[in-house]
Amino acid sequence: MLIESQHPLNKSIMVSVLGAPNVGKSSMINYLMGMDLSIVTSKPQTTRNRFHCVLTIDHTEVILVDTPGLHNSNKEFNKRMNQQAIDSCDGADINLLLIDLNKKILDQFVHFRKSFKDITLGRIWVVFTKGDLAKDIDKWPLEETIEQVRQFLPSIEKHFVVSSKTGDNLHLLTGAICDEAKSGYHLYPNGDISNKNERFFATEYIRQQAFELLRDEIPHEVAVVVEEYQDFGRGKESTEKVSSHISASILVNRPSQRAIVVGSKGSMIREIGTRSRKKIEAMIGGSVYLNLHVKVSPNWFKNNFVLEEIGLPRAKDSNRVWRQK
Repeated sequence: MLIESQHPLNKSIMVSVLGAPNVGKSSMINYLMGMDLSIVTSKPQTTRNRFHCVLTIDHTEVILVDTPGLHNSNKEFNKRMNQQAIDSCDGADINLLLIDLNKKILDQFVHFRKSFKDITLGRIWVVFTKGDLAKDIDKWPLEETIEQVRQFLPSIEKHFVVSSKTGDNLHLLTGAICDEAKSGYHLYPNGDISNKNERFFATEYIRQQAFELLRDEIPHEVAVVVEEYQDFGRGKESTEKVSSHISASILVNRPSQRAIVVGSKGSMIREIGTRSRKKIEAMIGGSVYLNLHVKVSPNWFKNNFVLEEIGLPRAKDSNRVWRQK
């Protein structure tokens, strides 16, 4: 039943976006959203948290659930990220399984099935990504591959070949999703584009810049915690831009990593701060004072307190972890 304040033609659908690291989940979501809502870097496992990205087409609300990349690992940190992806299927009307056309296709399906183990999956639509890089795609036996995969993923219904770089066939995907939406009220009727707040995205933008600027071995041992976020807002009669004060810590695992993140005479941390501030200002539409500092937190990726603080609650198969920060 529709609530009185919403249009009677309103429809809504929730779609989880699943796949291995670097398969193109966040890139596809950003293309559909028309903005860089989900952070994208050249390094795998950039996305760590599950969150909603809300796309409205005519009267149809499409809730895309961005998820961390699925990977096999017994590390506590990775277990928690996998759990985020698995939990995204709860309540989802459709599960989009993204498969990179430029990697071994069947292996990706097998990996996905292993990641979900004995979990019964609902409706699956396969989205083959990076179609712009694949040559002679019309000659590929994708139909035969899908039939083979249905032996262990029987809920696969259809497939699409898309490119988030060129936008090829993404209109077909969104059109098919909208066709599946059911009549009902919008969960985000006030124009919200996510279930996460500005504090969350500030954290993400800082981490994105750290990932891009630091050496290959550093980013995956980096976490960001926003310790203070003050939004001074805008007075009713003021014409000045919104002003925010943000204080955040970049956590590293070892003292040697702290020296790299700080850089010579603070050059690296200043560059991370400058780039992050510009991204945050573009998001909030106002000026930002950003204070960054680096903290050594040994084995933070095993520390229950820190993992909870960055939005990764215990997984069902979590190990016993530290209770103190």
